[in-house]
Amino acid sequence: MAHNVVVIVGSLRKESFTLKVANALAKLAPDTLKLDVVTLHDISFFNQDLEANPPADWLAFRDKLQKSDGMIIVTPEYNRSIPGVLKNAIDVGSRPYGKSSFNGKPMGIVSNSPGQLGGVSAAKHLQNILPGISGPILQQPEIYLNGVGDGFNDKGELVKEALQTVLKQYIDAYAAHVEKHNK
Repeated sequence: MAHNVVVIVGSLRKESFTLKVANALAKLAPDTLKLDVVTLHDISFFNQDLEANPPADWLAFRDKLQKSDGMIIVTPEYNRSIPGVLKNAIDVGSRPYGKSSFNGKPMGIVSNSPGQLGGVSAAKHLQNILPGISGPILQQPEIYLNGVGDGFNDKGELVKEALQTVLKQYIDAYAAHVEKHNK
């Protein structure tokens, strides 16, 4: 039976490289994983005043995370960090205090950029945010995808062989990470 993995897309842009990378990972995943690519369009802003009576969108997001066997966050880099929408989703999913929906779930982090640095600052910020609210984070291989601008055709399909090779290596390593932590 395949492990269910939620892939959180940290960009709202319809044609974002982040969404294209997430979809490529889903296609490259081994049979041991079933990836559910999730965008953050419908998650309302976190407000602690609402915790006693959380909105339905928060509950649905938390439920999806709780039912998963692991998560991968795919993020672009905005101003040397993660996008606000992604931080909001992490806040929603990690609350209420002590009941994080990320807790115990094997995590993966994939950052990307059309530029030279591949979103490394965004990935490093996630590595600072996630411990304490999530499960074990895949340590190796780390993946900071640079130059992704020419990696996809006009249909959003992965066409850059070097990018495909790196994504395949990552998703296979992540599959082993999930297997190790879901025994």
